[in-house]
Amino acid sequence: MPIIVFGSINMDLVANTPRLPRPGETLTGHRFTTIPGGKGANQAVAVARLGIPTEMVGRVGGDRFGEELLTSLRASGVGCDRVLQDNTTHSGVAMIAVDDSAENQIIVIPGANGQVDPTDLQRFTDVLSTASALLLQLEIPLPAVVAAAQAAKAAGVPVILDPAPAPTHLPDELYPLIEILTPNQIEAGQLVGFEVNTLDLAADAATVLHQRGVSTVIVKLGKQGALCSPANGEPFQVPAFVVKAIDTVAAGDAFNGGLAAALAEGLSLRQATRWAAATAALSVTKVGAQSSMPSREELEAFLATPGV
Repeated sequence: MPIIVFGSINMDLVANTPRLPRPGETLTGHRFTTIPGGKGANQAVAVARLGIPTEMVGRVGGDRFGEELLTSLRASGVGCDRVLQDNTTHSGVAMIAVDDSAENQIIVIPGANGQVDPTDLQRFTDVLSTASALLLQLEIPLPAVVAAAQAAKAAGVPVILDPAPAPTHLPDELYPLIEILTPNQIEAGQLVGFEVNTLDLAADAATVLHQRGVSTVIVKLGKQGALCSPANGEPFQVPAFVVKAIDTVAAGDAFNGGLAAALAEGLSLRQATRWAAATAALSVTKVGAQSSMPSREELEAFLATPGV
């Protein structure tokens, strides 16, 4: 059963610099790279590299970046027959600054991603009923996200939503359509209206989100690990893995890819959250977005390491 990812496909333009610039400041960086990214595409690559059949649905522009993005996705094993090459616009671009401590600043220019609408669902409704999950994010217009979640709910397919970039709110009708919501602490705070920076506050946030209709909430808390609040049962913590971070770009996408892959394999929610945390940890030890996603062999070796 494939995992379907409906979302953004970007080319990341990455500048490495000793520190992040202050407003109005010009800095000299020490490296520039173009790396395929976009939250949707990143998650698709994360799933595919873990050995799960994956179908990407979205749009790229009718430009050189569009061709490169599709070539890169296919090289990672992602099915791209349902990606539209939109010749009326350019491909989505993310301009990313990464400093020597692995912190980053990102500006996203949607391009073709901003043209995605509910009509794009027509390209995957034929396989939706056979999918093990539908992965969604918020780098495409919200009406398309809601329509996709509604279609998945009607087909009995679980929706895993990464509410990023951080929203100020989500439509009330979207919450009951979500099987698993995976905000980080900033996104959780945006959704519930209070700061979420401890396990107790994450549990409080999860309670609010359950009341809005979400089945399972997983709040990603960085070095504090993740707080998982299942639909039925007590919340539990999955500790973070200690690694040397080089680049934190796409760690959240790696988390969701690992989570979806593990659930597709039939693992329990606790086991799947551990897979997710490990996938994210491995991703920050490499440079880039899609290029940082670990293989199944790397993940299994990491989880088998004594003391991990």
